[in-house]
Order: sequence, then C-alpha cells, then structure tokens
Amino acid sequence: MQIIPAIDLKDKNAVRLSQGKMDSVKIYSTNPVELALSFMDMGASYLHIVDLDGAIHGSPKNLEVIAQIAKDTRLKIQVGGGIRNEETICKYLELGVHRVILGSIALSNPQFAKEMADKYKIIIGIDAKDGYVATQGWDKQEDILAVSFAKEFKDSNIEAIICTDIARDGMLNGVNVEFTKEIAKNSGKFTIASGGLSSQSDVDELYKSHVDGVIVGKAFYENKLDLKMLFCKYLD
Repeated sequence: MQIIPAIDLKDKNAVRLSQGKMDSVKIYSTNPVELALSFMDMGASYLHIVDLDGAIHGSPKNLEVIAQIAKDTRLKIQVGGGIRNEETICKYLELGVHRVILGSIALSNPQFAKEMADKYKIIIGIDAKDGYVATQGWDKQEDILAVSFAKEFKDSNIEAIICTDIARDGMLNGVNVEFTKEIAKNSGKFTIASGGLSSQSDVDELYKSHVDGVIVGKAFYENKLDLKMLFCKYLD
C-alpha cells in the first residue's frame, strides 16, 4: 500500500484545513521544501501536494515552491489544485512533477480528462460532501454522486483516483473506508483514500480492506502516528 504524505500549500506555507474551510487554516511549516526533504529522509517515495490558492483561483499560485521541491528531492510528486488545461499539466510535468491531479475540470469535462490520461500521467480527484461531488476548492456541491462519477473513468487510462470524504478531512476522526471501497469498486482503478486518517489502526483497516493507498496529512502534523514506521511496515 502506498503511504503518501501531504503538503497543502497556501501563501507558500505548508498548512492544513478542517473540512476544506479556508478560515480553519493552520500553518505547520513556513519551509515546505525542508518538510518535503524530511519526508524523503523518513522513507517516502511519493508526495501529495495541493495548491489551495490554485484550487480557489483556478490557476497555479505556488509554482515556485513546487518547482523547488521537485528540484531538491527525489520524490514522485503528484500535484492538484487549479489545474484546468493542458498547458498547466505540461508546465507541472516540465518542472519534474510525476503525475497531475484533475478535479473540477474532470467533472465539467470528463472527455478532456480522459484525453489527457491518454498522453500524461493523470489522477482524478473525487471529493465528496454527503456522497455528492464537490468542486471549485470544495465550495460548490454538484448533483452527481461520487460513485457514479467514478464509473466514468472505468475504461480510461487514468493512473488512479484519490477520493476524499470532505466531512472527515482534517478532523482526525477516521477514514471513510466504505466510501473508498465503493469508489474502487465502481471505477476499477487504483484508489487512494484521503480525509480523516487519525491513527495506525486506520491504516491497518485500509490495508485489510485492500485499499491501494492513503494520503497522510494532519495525523502526521499533529503527531498522531509515526510516519517513518508506516513506511517500514507498508512498502510503497
């Protein structure tokens, strides 16, 4: 199972939110590059980065920081947040990003997402409120069920799906394992759980449920689990 530490960027700082609410922002590091290097030293192979400013504005806002992380580490970086066109996808890949996450644009134009997946390493981000897809930095709730949206990519060439239960994100109250399993079942794709991870037992439950990967965010920053030990236990 892939254990993927996360860095959410806002104003060039590494932060975390609760349930995606911008007024809940908490800064954990003013040096995201140093933080990424520490993840690599712990044994990480992958790094999940979200440009929160980009998600709100619809275009990249923390390119400089992400470029530096890509340059200074050997991590396989996946980036999401405000990626709405092929030009931005190419820009990130040229910086050394390993794969790109499409969210809002994948919902409004799934054909575009599939076409990009035929050419580049693309992940689909499915974020849900009460089971329904949320977009535009989680500000807008759509009228399509997340599991139905996941089916759209069953026969595509996307690399993976990251699914987030927004109600649990940043709350440290446990991952929605059943939701993750439903996304995996309906998409048939490599599925990465996100939102609510709180302890070692959550990771164990995901592993027993044959979930492919998990994003580790606030649980690490709040010292709820030993990330280095996770990398040793679950080879990624």
